[in-house]
Amino acid sequence: MSAVVSPELAPDGVNGAKQRRNSTILNPRTYLTPEIWKQAPVLTGSTKFEPLDDARNILVTGGAGFIACWFVRHLTLTYPDHYNVISFDKLDYCASLNNTRILDERPNFTFEQGDITSPSEVKKVLRKHKIDTIFHFAAQSHVDLSFGNSYQFTNTNVYGTHVLLERAREHGIARFIHISTDEVYGDVPIGAADLSEASLLAPTNPYSASKAAAEMMVSAYRNSFKLPLITVRSNNVFGPHQFPEKIIPKFIMLLQRRSKLLLHGDGSPTRRYVYAGDIVDALDTIFHKGVFGQVYNIASKDEISNTDICHRLLDIFEIPHQTSTELQKWVQRTEDRPFNDQRYATDGSKLAALGWEPKTSFDDGLKTTVDWYRRFGEVWWGDITRILTSFPVVEGTEIWTKEEHDALPSDEELIQEESGIGTVWTKKAWDHLQASGETD
Repeated sequence: MSAVVSPELAPDGVNGAKQRRNSTILNPRTYLTPEIWKQAPVLTGSTKFEPLDDARNILVTGGAGFIACWFVRHLTLTYPDHYNVISFDKLDYCASLNNTRILDERPNFTFEQGDITSPSEVKKVLRKHKIDTIFHFAAQSHVDLSFGNSYQFTNTNVYGTHVLLERAREHGIARFIHISTDEVYGDVPIGAADLSEASLLAPTNPYSASKAAAEMMVSAYRNSFKLPLITVRSNNVFGPHQFPEKIIPKFIMLLQRRSKLLLHGDGSPTRRYVYAGDIVDALDTIFHKGVFGQVYNIASKDEISNTDICHRLLDIFEIPHQTSTELQKWVQRTEDRPFNDQRYATDGSKLAALGWEPKTSFDDGLKTTVDWYRRFGEVWWGDITRILTSFPVVEGTEIWTKEEHDALPSDEELIQEESGIGTVWTKKAWDHLQASGETD
């Protein structure tokens, strides 16, 4: 299990069509429970290595997000006299400063708000903190959203990675560790051998395609400019601090609200899961023992179907579900993704040779995760109602239900032109704004 060191932000409501189109808006979240983070256990990994001589100032992109915040806490608290950790995050809809606020008084921790797609902001943070090491987590990662907002995935995951690589090349660094996903391999048929790091990349959705494209840029910078790069491809990660758009925390929060679980399709696709504390240990191992130019799979043998997740959570919540009638009371089947890989399966022997293996079973990790969300899930990010619906829509920092988003005027209907006397609206768009109270 991960170590426990010791013992808000929420989207405002729908702000209307005008704000929806403002791509420069800052995260409109405010602290609803300002000190909730003080009540939460401080979760980290369990590994500790001899510190590296050529690593001192570490930039962690996406540091206020799920996996990265675990790693930020681990580095900051495990190596207080050796590594300065700079968390760099634009504070997107799924991020929360609650994830790292416990570190604010630590002399070796700094938070910097910034966007990896901004060359000037990346250049500034690299120079300001004399960065020598980069862990690149920042990404758009929710597959469901990639089908309707693929441009944003390309912009963040591909262009953002390119910006970071180019600025790292100009700045000069000791190591760059790029966090990718097992989804770049594509679907692995049942009975097929687990895929090694040398396997062909065959992504099947816009998210995995953007991550595979980012990997190609990483490889190009390794070959062309000899950057000290390592790539990591992980199975699905779960645990406390994950924004409840992903299946496990989403299902936990739905059951906490005594609502039905929204199960895509027939529920048969499987995924292999690794607990967040074990992921941190794997990354710490790769950081201290990994070889430049190599790719490492972080792999688990805990392969669980979406339907099985429903059953295990219903067991934990002590909700009867043995008969089909009982199950129908708590599971609502919805339309599936436009395309859904049946399974992923990767070989982790290369990383195992460095000394890592998962320590937390799926069931133990799930119980810990349920306990955390029961205590903090409703207050950690503020109002999460919209993200718990089926196929919500995210634009910038705004979260919409599918029905709300479908009712909005289109781009063509919204703003016709800008003039010296203000904005000219179509009648339909203006009527929509008036009905929403946005013209006051």
